[in-house]
Amino acid sequence: MTLIQRYLFKQIALPVAAACGALAGIGLLSQSLDQLQIIVERGQSVLVMIKLTLLALPQLFSVILPIGLFVGSLIALTRLQREQELTATFASGMTRWQVISPAVRIAVIVTLLALFTNLFAQPWAQRTARQEAFAIRTDLAALLVEEGRFVQGPGGLTVYVQQIEQNGLLKNLFVYLDNGKTVRTWDAGEARFERINGAPTLTLVNGSAQEYSKDGVLNQLSFDRWPFDLTPFTESSEKIRYKPADLWMSQLVNPTPDLIGHSGSRGELMAEANNRLSSPLYALTAMAMALAAIMGGQFSRSGYSLRIAKAAGVFLLVRIMGYGIVAASAWNGWLNVFQYVLPLASAALALRLLFRALKPRRRRTWPLLERLKARFA
Repeated sequence: MTLIQRYLFKQIALPVAAACGALAGIGLLSQSLDQLQIIVERGQSVLVMIKLTLLALPQLFSVILPIGLFVGSLIALTRLQREQELTATFASGMTRWQVISPAVRIAVIVTLLALFTNLFAQPWAQRTARQEAFAIRTDLAALLVEEGRFVQGPGGLTVYVQQIEQNGLLKNLFVYLDNGKTVRTWDAGEARFERINGAPTLTLVNGSAQEYSKDGVLNQLSFDRWPFDLTPFTESSEKIRYKPADLWMSQLVNPTPDLIGHSGSRGELMAEANNRLSSPLYALTAMAMALAAIMGGQFSRSGYSLRIAKAAGVFLLVRIMGYGIVAASAWNGWLNVFQYVLPLASAALALRLLFRALKPRRRRTWPLLERLKARFA
């Protein structure tokens, strides 16, 4: 790139990065608000909430990147056009392709970044988040312990905890077990969930245990440390079920019968696969429409509000149509080709409008009217 092109690249790239960062921040904020229930209902730590929030970000990139590119490009190009810096580049002898090449490079970079995110970062993040959510949902500690309440668990187990400290230490614990054969109770001053030899264990400290014998005699003993095995209460046949957004591209293209049964139909998986490949193309559409909105018409000192509004409306309409095609492709496989045609055709039309503005409009003449003008002049 020449010095002027590097300057244009920087002037456009910075607002684009700022717009994408702002949209990413909004997305993270909305996701964090959704994840607050993990702390409130499941008793998880703030770190778990932050982890789940960050894992949701790659899936938002397919929406954030084209919009951020469109908004940032409009801001940068409007300033460059208003301050007549683009006019100066044309006056220096640069062609239109040379002037818009930095913007096209940025669009290609964003496209490749979105493609990498869709193919690798998104499935990894979604699978990790799904596994984390499954672990939280099946976490026996979160299910059995609720401060100040008697919680009934599986197998006739009932647990009461007076206080739960931030480090996970349980204070003043009471455990009641009635499995239909025996009735036992434990109470302890402190307790903590641990894993001993891979088995989930509730370790009771400084407490006592009571049990009625078969002849009705109450047996009681005190202990300094009692490992209460929770393995009999953790058996579950529930398995992780992945959605199409969680699968790798190889799984979407060549799904196993098990995936088709649990994650969706073959049509839904193919629609998701084509969506991951085609959605980055909307970055090219966004940049082409932004260029057409600012440089596709005459210079105006009053601004380009009307042209920007038209370009924003068309881009929004094209993107909504893209989502509609993805949904329809799940049931009509031949529509998958339009996932690629729509963004590419929209970008081509926008570039046509951009370069059409270079050609002077010929005034339409009427020969008979011209002869009459010449006779009576």
